[in-house]
Amino acid sequence: MKIMLAEDDRKLADYVRSGLEEEGHSVEHFTDGRDALTYCLYSPCDLAIVDRMMPGMDGLSVVKALRASGSEIPVIFLTGLGDVDHRVEGLSAGGDDYLAKPFHFSELKARIAAVTRRRSNRAEVTKLTVHDLDLDLLTRTAHRQGRTIELQTKEYQLLEALMRNAGRVMTRTMLLEQIWNFTFDPNTTVLETHMSRLRAKIDKPFDVPLIHTIRNTGYSIHGPR
Repeated sequence: MKIMLAEDDRKLADYVRSGLEEEGHSVEHFTDGRDALTYCLYSPCDLAIVDRMMPGMDGLSVVKALRASGSEIPVIFLTGLGDVDHRVEGLSAGGDDYLAKPFHFSELKARIAAVTRRRSNRAEVTKLTVHDLDLDLLTRTAHRQGRTIELQTKEYQLLEALMRNAGRVMTRTMLLEQIWNFTFDPNTTVLETHMSRLRAKIDKPFDVPLIHTIRNTGYSIHGPR
């Protein structure tokens, strides 16, 4: 499982990260709330463990922003603010569980298992839709006006990223980081090349364009406005 850990106490973060990795999980650690939020919004992960008190953006604001964006990623607050009012505040903000420090790692493990089990029992999204375009997440194919559109791997990944954020702007940097794993020079034209190919399949044969260029920023997908 891919876990995002937002904790500015490096000693505690190292302890938690080490324990989770021993359990076979992949952990991305952030000490700044803004960086943690950006990661959760634009990089797929299975769980977020969030401290309440962090520089840049506090944990409560991070989770509120996640929920406002439509993200349903499971969230466990891990914090020293453990009285009843703080717990209620954290759960009301969109947290799935609230574990006060100090804690035993075995309890954190049990809470992770419980939260992810509850989430996995919910209906899984298998199709994304924008206007008359459908993307089947199981077959990795797109359909528009009755036509099946075959996609290459990067084309599919680009389209999925756009459609999961329909109506919002995905910056060039976000797409390069998410699709090409942070490995490309920001001046590369690889994104533009693949976007051109994707548009040729998704938009060119049809009357209404769905993929829009936001000048000097990035791209967005949406229907007519």
